Amino acid sequence: MTKQAAVPVVAGIDLSFRPHTYFGPISAETHLLAHVTGHERREFLRAQLRSNSDDPMLDLLTGLFSLDRESLGRIHPALMGGEYLPPFLDDETEIARISLASTTADQISVRARRLPDGIEYRIVDEYGDMVDYVCQPAHSELPLTLGELVALIDGAAPDGGAALAYLYMNVAADPANAERLRNFVQVSSEFYPQLASYYDQRIAAWFAERFLSDDDEGDEQ
Repeated sequence: MTKQAAVPVVAGIDLSFRPHTYFGPISAETHLLAHVTGHERREFLRAQLRSNSDDPMLDLLTGLFSLDRESLGRIHPALMGGEYLPPFLDDETEIARISLASTTADQISVRARRLPDGIEYRIVDEYGDMVDYVCQPAHSELPLTLGELVALIDGAAPDGGAALAYLYMNVAADPANAERLRNFVQVSSEFYPQLASYYDQRIAAWFAERFLSDDDEGDEQ
């Protein structure tokens, strides 16, 4: 059995937080957003759901993103992000999303499926079987705590897990331009409000540790 990934503590983040359920009763907004695979379509739907006005621009943009994925790709490749994620299984929902600032805005989806004996987990991306993500745990009786979800994400693939491995790989390939990759990976969730902040702070700390400014280096000498 593969050892579960260690979970770094981040100030202000409650790693013991556990959502009551992934499947219901939950708000209509959470349910809808957790089942839209296209990243841009999801964000425009989020804006429309949270708007208190009848903004005609939002209606226009929502209509635009109802186009098929080939039409979206002809507008701009980044609009394809998430559109090639595999369909949801029966009684399955997305509990976390890893978004990459690649040319085609690639998306990775962490999913939970309700079964008679508990909850089953899997991680999928838009490239089929190119990466074999391993979920630990693969199954639980209750929804995961935030710390357990982070351990699942970080342990799902070698050299950084399902999220940070892509940051580390791109920085290693182009260290001279590392700073422009600061926002290359973003992690979010409709069920874990602090997940985005948790990874933002870890990424910021990683950059601060590895890419000291010239002034900082001079102060240490």
